[in-house]
Amino acid sequence: MSMANVCPFENTMIRKIIWIWMSLVMAVASLSTPTIAQSKKKDDGPSLPLIRDAEIEGLLRLYSKPTFKAAGLNPSAVHVYLINNDKINAFVAGGQRMFVHTGLLMRAKTPNEVVGVIAHETGHIAGGHLARMGSELDKASAKNIIGMLVGIAAVVGGAATGQKGASQAGQGIMMGSQGLAQRGLLAYQRDMESSADNAALKFLRATEQSPKGMLTLFQLLAQESLAATTDADPYLFSHPMPLERIRNLETAAKASPFFDKPDSPQLMLRHQLMQAKLAGFLYSPQMVYQRYPTSDNSLPSRYARSIAMFRKGDIKNAVPIMDSLIKDLPTDPYFWELKGQALLEAGRATEAIAPLKQANTLLPNSGLLQILYAQALLATDSTANAKLALSLLVRAKRTEPDTIEIYKFSAIAYGKMGDVPRAELATAEAALAQGDTTLAVEKAKFAAGQFKHGSPEWLKANDILNFATKK
Repeated sequence: MSMANVCPFENTMIRKIIWIWMSLVMAVASLSTPTIAQSKKKDDGPSLPLIRDAEIEGLLRLYSKPTFKAAGLNPSAVHVYLINNDKINAFVAGGQRMFVHTGLLMRAKTPNEVVGVIAHETGHIAGGHLARMGSELDKASAKNIIGMLVGIAAVVGGAATGQKGASQAGQGIMMGSQGLAQRGLLAYQRDMESSADNAALKFLRATEQSPKGMLTLFQLLAQESLAATTDADPYLFSHPMPLERIRNLETAAKASPFFDKPDSPQLMLRHQLMQAKLAGFLYSPQMVYQRYPTSDNSLPSRYARSIAMFRKGDIKNAVPIMDSLIKDLPTDPYFWELKGQALLEAGRATEAIAPLKQANTLLPNSGLLQILYAQALLATDSTANAKLALSLLVRAKRTEPDTIEIYKFSAIAYGKMGDVPRAELATAEAALAQGDTTLAVEKAKFAAGQFKHGSPEWLKANDILNFATKK
């Protein structure tokens, strides 16, 4: 539902209210399986195309952890989600949740640019801006808020269908009855954005990181949005006018003693590998080969090309390139993960087990890698492998309690082990998490009748029944 010619740090109030509205109705409870190639939307309500990937999530944690600590936030309590969208964007919603677009990661030339954006969004979280915005919205009349949301629906619907008139009509609704209230909210919004900028500079200085990346990215956004903001009423923008904002930010940023501090070569490599992975999975093979030609033998280039090859089914040529990556950097768990994933998706599960085992050895606390390893084990006919898979899933649940695949694969593991009651119970859990209450009730009823009254499994089955029947 992105709107044309609107940049993330010069957003209109329309988008900010959409975010607040989405944060109220969107429950980020079920994410896609632990491969970047698989992202999806729910069909039963507002949602975002969320991507799960151990490598990229690990890098984002590395980028964000120092800033979260400097802001007085518990890094483990702030959740960063990756959205498959090519627009440069990042935002916070629903408490300590941060959303980062793939477009931002792909366009950022350095890690420092991403760190700067994270620092800005952290400023919103630390400042309690969403909660305060909610109180400001409470001050507006219900009629004005409803009118604003109706306008949003018209604008977004018109933009999505290409009906310019509908979009303009929606803007007219928004600018009509509640025009004065909206202007007041926008003024409040501008104050919050300036506050987030200042907080970001403070966090970056405290962690001895350069604010140059944030300035560089904001300058790019200002240039791209200049045409859209020319001749516009500055009071109708939720953020300060781009040029004014850049001038203020530039002066403050250059005062930092760390302004010219560069990113380390190791971090730059990880950043480039992350971009190569995104390109390999999200771009067409033709685009990948254009961006990463065979004449480029660097790690990122080979990484992107090997992904593109296996995605189009050329596993014969993909695996040797993956092997060359492993040879050059054998301690990188994600090269092993990629080889295992490629072999698994090619129907060669037995061959996938060894590289996925090595990936888990190198990164033993990644729930996503544990799930993928379990998936490969379950693709074989071995009961011993099913038992090992189940132990991996139990461990993965500690860090990935809301990932539906844990329950799905657990059901398969129990089935292979001949434990039908627990297989049915796990199926009930998966069904409930997916919103299929009919199946959840059916499986939970069966499971409840198989376990001793008062046992943990019996209690869990009855909890599912109680919850499912109340929905």
